[in-house]
Parts: sequence; structure tokens; C-alpha cells
Amino acid sequence: MKGNRIWAALLCAVLVMMCLTSFAAAEEARGDLFSQWNQGAPALETLITYVAAVTDPASPDFIPEEDRIATFDMDGTLMAELAPTYLEVMLLTERILLDPSYEPDEEMLEFGRMSRDHALDKSFPGDYDYEFSYHQARAFAGMTLSEYADFINRFLTHEADGFEGMTYGEAYYLPMVEVIRYLEDNGFKCYVVSGSDRFIVRTFIEKMADIPYENIIGSDTALAARDQGETDGIEYVFTGDDELVRTDKLLVKDLKTNKVVQIAQEIGRQPVLSFGNSSGDVSMNNYALLNNRYRSAAFMVIADDDERDYGNSGKHDELTEKWLGMGYSVISMRDDWKTIYGEGVRKTGTFHWLERLSAEREPAQESGRNETQGMQYVIYLGTNDRETNQPVFTQVESMEKAKKILMAHFGYYTIHEAYVGWMGEDQREYQEYTLVISLSDATEDEVHAVADELIETFHQHSVQIQANPITTQSYSRD
Repeated sequence: MKGNRIWAALLCAVLVMMCLTSFAAAEEARGDLFSQWNQGAPALETLITYVAAVTDPASPDFIPEEDRIATFDMDGTLMAELAPTYLEVMLLTERILLDPSYEPDEEMLEFGRMSRDHALDKSFPGDYDYEFSYHQARAFAGMTLSEYADFINRFLTHEADGFEGMTYGEAYYLPMVEVIRYLEDNGFKCYVVSGSDRFIVRTFIEKMADIPYENIIGSDTALAARDQGETDGIEYVFTGDDELVRTDKLLVKDLKTNKVVQIAQEIGRQPVLSFGNSSGDVSMNNYALLNNRYRSAAFMVIADDDERDYGNSGKHDELTEKWLGMGYSVISMRDDWKTIYGEGVRKTGTFHWLERLSAEREPAQESGRNETQGMQYVIYLGTNDRETNQPVFTQVESMEKAKKILMAHFGYYTIHEAYVGWMGEDQREYQEYTLVISLSDATEDEVHAVADELIETFHQHSVQIQANPITTQSYSRD
């Protein structure tokens, strides 16, 4: 009997040590995985407990990997929507009031001014969402998808208004990036379901997280082949000379119950996790939380940090009570996050929004046509080393390095790929991967400055520069 008691005591001690070791390992994992969170944050503990239960094959709450679907809103859930307003509103206002390549009509100018004047105090009229989408579709109609992405990327390089040390492309919530990585590491498929334009979301999220394009759902504008005209897509044959362009037809505004419909149509599975931040996400959260055959959970991010961000701390208690009452877990930016954007980012408390967009523009000419004279510079950049005649970088690396240099100098790029071949003195044929760079809004000095950096980076003796007088015509069928 005494021996049995001794063995029982030893077994108990071993189990206690195992539990303590497991607990310590779990705490260490929390610190490693969620370094941007305050440890012990209630929502974080809820999430970790949930994931542990649904990924354990022995648990009654186990969810097979194919059904581990998590959906995230974007604006205010994954990224800033207060600097000073939503990303897509800033992009449209920039297009209307500042873009020299676009000539807005009087109606468009009026909408751009209204957006500018109401952004800071969030006093948009009640019908703003649909009016916005109508004007957004019109303003970017005719752009190819790559041109649209270039426009977005140029804007994302600007310093975020109201902050120091952060561009718009970096204005995402680091703690939520950790949540996405944690879920992906545990077999979840993460989707972004946003009211913003799908292609804006794709371009922004690419800089934030490793979420594939096909996992991005947003508001949609119809696309068409450039030369399709009024021909129905059933009748028109897409060819190698075609490009897809945006049209002025809004297909869906992905808000509220439309989010649920889009999830059902595009994913085909009911989410088990959902993350939002506002009333526009209630339907999506409820879709995950209610009538689900699996254990599920929903979370709401509260913008209550008025020291590091432009949140409203006075609404913390009200929103916490509201969201908890609906069965959601609450993520407090103020209380739960060690950092929002990173330690090097500082809130300035001042915006330059009105100042930057103050210049008045004239509406487009009624003829629908306007011509300007200018100079286009074309740089032909070889990528073989000047001494060895071997490629300095891979083709992919060459393209990325050239893009980075051009973005730093001009905030945009237009690059075409070419292969230059010649017969050497040894009667052998040689070939060089060549980048053809077009610059339309640059001075000769600016072109020479970027050429100097390209020559040094790619180990060239020189680059060839063509200066071509051009006439640029803005044309519409109206």
C-alpha cells in the first residue's frame, strides 16, 4: 500500500510538472506569436482558447481544415480609416481634385469638393455610400487594371496624413497581422471582405499580409475588354490585343447583408470566425456566429485609442456593452495592443488634407477632348554587367529594382520588357534582357538623375535615352 502511495505521489508530481511546463510553453508562445498585444487581453485569450479547441482532433469542437474559414473587414479592422478618412475616399478625392491626367466634369468636381470638405468631421450625407460608388466607377472608367494598381500604389507611398513615420501603405494594424498569421499557421483560410473596391483591397493587402488575391472580396465595378464597346460579352471574342478596363457600371456595394451574399457566392462555406469594427460588419459577424454547425466566434475592433490614433476613448464603454450584448468579443485598440502601427510611428494631431486639396480645378471641356504638348523620355536599360556581359540580376530582380528606383524618384513607373540581340565580333549571337522605361512627367535633369542611379545599380557604361515630343489627348465619348 505504501509503495502504491509513493508511485501515486510521483505520478502526480510528474503530471504537475508537465502541466507547468505546458503552461510555460503556452505563455512563451503567446509572447512570440503576439508580441504586439498586451498579454492577458480578453479577446486574445478567447481567440487562443477557441483555436486550441477547434484544431485538436480529440476535441468535440474539432473543425476540419477545409471548413476553417475566417473573414476580416478591412477599413478600421485591419487598417487605419481615420487618417483622415477611408482609403478609397482619399483615392477618389485625389483622382478628382489633383490627378493631372483626369479631367472631371462639373458634377464630379462638386462631389470631390463635398468629399474633401466633410472628411475631417465625418459628416458625409446619408446617401454617401452609393453616391460614392457611382462617382468612383465613373472617375476610374477606362483604366486598365495595371493602371489602376499603379495609381493606388503611387498614393500609398505618400506619408499618412496626421502621422509621422508611416506611409499610407504602412497604415495597417500590426496586432491584426499577427492574428492572420496565427490563424494561417493553424490551418485557417483567411478572407478579406470589404466595402471598399476589390482591387483597392487587393493592392493594399498585398503590402500587409500573405493573403492571395482570390481571397479578397469587395465592392465590384464591371470590367470589359477595351475595344468591346457596346457588344455583349457573350458575343465579343477576347484577343491577344485586348486589355481589361474598368467601366462605369457598379455591380455590387459590398456592405452589410451584401457581405453575407458575397461570402456565400464566392467562398461557398460558412465562416467560423469573423472580425469587423462597425455596424456594416454586423451581418457578416452574425453569419459566422449564428446557426453554425461548428463552434464559432466573432470579434469587433473598437477605435478607442486617442493617444496613438484618432479614436474616441469616450465610446469605449458604450461600444463594449453593445458588442458584448450581441455575442461578440471586443478588441480594444487602447487596452489590448502594445502598439498599433509600430514604435517609430507618431500621431501629430494635425491634418494637411484641406490644404493639400485646396486648389480649384476647372471642369472638363464640353467637347470631351483636350490636348497638351509635352516631352516623353524613354530610357533603354540593359541588364548585363558592363565587364562580364552576364546578367547582373535575375529578370524578376531587375524588374523589382527598377520599379523601386522609379517609385523613389517619381512615385510611378511604366516599364516594358524587351530582348536586344546582336552579333558579336566573334560571330556569336548575344542577347540582353532590357527594360524600356517611359517617363512623361519629368524634366531632363530628373531623367538624368534616375539614369545615374540605374547605371550604378545595374553596372552599365551608359543607358540610351530618347526624347520624343508628344501630344497627349484626353478623350471621352460623352
